[in-house]
Amino acid sequence: MKRCIFYLLLSCCFISCHGQQPFGADLLTLEKEIQMPAVKGRIDHMAINLKDKMLYVAALGNNTVEAIDLNKGIVIRSIKGVEEPQGIAYLPEQNEIAVASGGNGDCVFFNAATLERVATVHLSGDADNIRYDSVDKKMFVGYGNGGMAKIDPATHKQIGDIKLAAHPESFQLDKKNDRMYVNLPDDHSIAVIDLKSFALLSKWKIDKYRANFPMTLDTSSNQVIIGFRHPATMVVYDSKTGNEISKIGLVDDVDDVFYDGAIQKVLASGGGGFINVFQKAPNGPYKRVSNIASRDGARTSFLVPSLRLFIVAERAEGGKVAAIAVYRIVATKG
Repeated sequence: MKRCIFYLLLSCCFISCHGQQPFGADLLTLEKEIQMPAVKGRIDHMAINLKDKMLYVAALGNNTVEAIDLNKGIVIRSIKGVEEPQGIAYLPEQNEIAVASGGNGDCVFFNAATLERVATVHLSGDADNIRYDSVDKKMFVGYGNGGMAKIDPATHKQIGDIKLAAHPESFQLDKKNDRMYVNLPDDHSIAVIDLKSFALLSKWKIDKYRANFPMTLDTSSNQVIIGFRHPATMVVYDSKTGNEISKIGLVDDVDDVFYDGAIQKVLASGGGGFINVFQKAPNGPYKRVSNIASRDGARTSFLVPSLRLFIVAERAEGGKVAAIAVYRIVATKG
């Protein structure tokens, strides 16, 4: 009886601390945790070299990029020389890694084989998210107090620039409709950019929610999916009109959301100690189908659809060293 009461109290404490209850743990299976004992502080974005199964992790608070062999489950090398690395992309055609510096605004290119610096494109400051268009072979970097740079990675030259109303956070490329959608949390808006002309088309103002940091797209349904921190809400917008379609509660301190078209689900990670999985309903709103407990502060994640992996960066916390948690996606469509 005493043992039952103990576990009941422990369960209630766990639920109240996080405001959510774990369920649906069978949708993701933790395959391995890859320790990064030398990494301290905040961890930002990730990229992958699929050919070599190498994961690149922007360890912002450590001023390093960690090169991790996913098959061996070990850190191969720490790349230094980038101040506060944030955005990161792998460029398969030239076997290079592009890293954006939040400190001085540099976008630095490294040879993926030797991990040596190849070139640098300097932006005005706070270079953040990077997106690579593998079709047109162009790269985009959000930076500064309000800028979006277009870069030709083959020549390592900036070839375009757009001024925005505030610092850009997550942005996504909609190749189906030749659009780019950009979160501008300090302006309480989402900017819409024409990819062909590389010009600002419009801006969707946000009235009911704040802190729109992560974003993903469901291009098959023409939907832009945004994670807000205040209140913690996932909101789905019509990509053509900007009209709100649906909303649902989300993990606290959300930092990444991904739409997995293969299973028609959204996966979200946040510092509130959970991974959320949402099921897309036919002609209806999303439903939360899973809350999987994660390490507190483990905000950043990365979806690798072709490998059916969901990767969560766990910063050093509570006596535990920093690590990369590698989950196998076992969820199916419907």
